[in-house]
Amino acid sequence: MDEMEIDGQDWSWAVPTKNAIVVFMLVALWAGESIAPMFVARRRRLSHGVANIALGVVNGVLGSVLFGAAILVTTEWSRKNSIGLLHHLPSVWPTWIQFVIGLVLIDLWMYWWHRINHMVPILWRFHAVHHSDRELDATSAVRFHTGEIILSGVARLLVLPVLGVSLPMLLVYELVLLPVIMFHHSNLRIGPAVDGALRPMIVTPWMHWVHHSMLREETNSNYGSVLSVWDRLFGSFRLRTEPSQIELGL
Repeated sequence: MDEMEIDGQDWSWAVPTKNAIVVFMLVALWAGESIAPMFVARRRRLSHGVANIALGVVNGVLGSVLFGAAILVTTEWSRKNSIGLLHHLPSVWPTWIQFVIGLVLIDLWMYWWHRINHMVPILWRFHAVHHSDRELDATSAVRFHTGEIILSGVARLLVLPVLGVSLPMLLVYELVLLPVIMFHHSNLRIGPAVDGALRPMIVTPWMHWVHHSMLREETNSNYGSVLSVWDRLFGSFRLRTEPSQIELGL
């Protein structure tokens, strides 16, 4: 739709902005991976990247068609009827605090949804497509089985009203999420000092490379999407001192 007004504000800029961020990050990280890769001797970067991006575009279009309008209707219904956790916060709290809490709750949900995908066999069969990538790079961030996208969309429709998350919160969260997940999936060589400085705040490459390890105990760790605190809080944090030695894939 050309205009998307929510509570008197136009949010139609969010989707094209998100798409522009994705393109910019992919180009920038592709260049960085070419200059300073962590995992070397990649022989099929172009075909690998094109296949991942093509799958990501198909999933993005399908997700928008199947769930775009449904998420708008569901979140607006929740907002107008004051249904969900966020609508029961103290009314004296400023709007920006409620907004920040909403972003944190979405990220917490993303952590647990990711972890559940590793725990439930039928969900893992779909999620394994993401982990089967042995040449992890920025394009791997959009490599997901279409079945996982559909199941994730259905779960989101159920969870967002329970949390009371508004569509603007979801749109802003995705503007933050996409560059972070492309960064931590990238094959960019990041030094221990830089990664260590970012790690208390966000999920970093050193964390997420471990998550894509062939070793099961490492695969079942570091589930965070944006904030790294959840893995520390729920005991799923792991790290390697020499990440270049990680064998990626299944």
